[in-house]
Amino acid sequence: MGDTVITITAIALAAVLMFVFPLMTMSDRTDDVSKLAVETSTTEFVDDVRTTGKLTMDKYSKFVENISSTGNSYDVEMELKVLDENPGKKTTQASPDKIGENVYYSKYTSQILDELEKSSKKTMPLKEGDIFSTSVKNTNTTMSQQLKNFFYSVTGNDTYTIAAEHAGVVSTTGK
Repeated sequence: MGDTVITITAIALAAVLMFVFPLMTMSDRTDDVSKLAVETSTTEFVDDVRTTGKLTMDKYSKFVENISSTGNSYDVEMELKVLDENPGKKTTQASPDKIGENVYYSKYTSQILDELEKSSKKTMPLKEGDIFSTSVKNTNTTMSQQLKNFFYSVTGNDTYTIAAEHAGVVSTTGK
């Protein structure tokens, strides 16, 4: 009887070691690849908007399509800090006798998408000095998260494992 219990325990332990841990490792690697793809796509999207000075619905749709191709769902948040130049400014920024200061006001994802939808060309021109940023987080639970929750209870329901953000100053005025 004692040998049977030891044998069953050994078989169960061997099954865990042979199947579960490799599955956890592979799912972690899948999340790593997805994270790298999302980081790369986010950086390319923001840099493209910054260098061209234009945000188009086509660029945004392609960006969302690229990150969705990883098999996960994402929450994409954009912020545009628009440079509101003081009309009382008489000289350049570098001049010590400058009148007034430059101030930024923000537009967020819903406002940006509304403006893109209302535009006849589905384009939002930006101007030099604006700041554009994008943040992406996965909203679904990945296989790696599910396995970790099952075995370790490490991650919670509100956490995300795949995230990326990138921001920069617009370097050219879009027309």
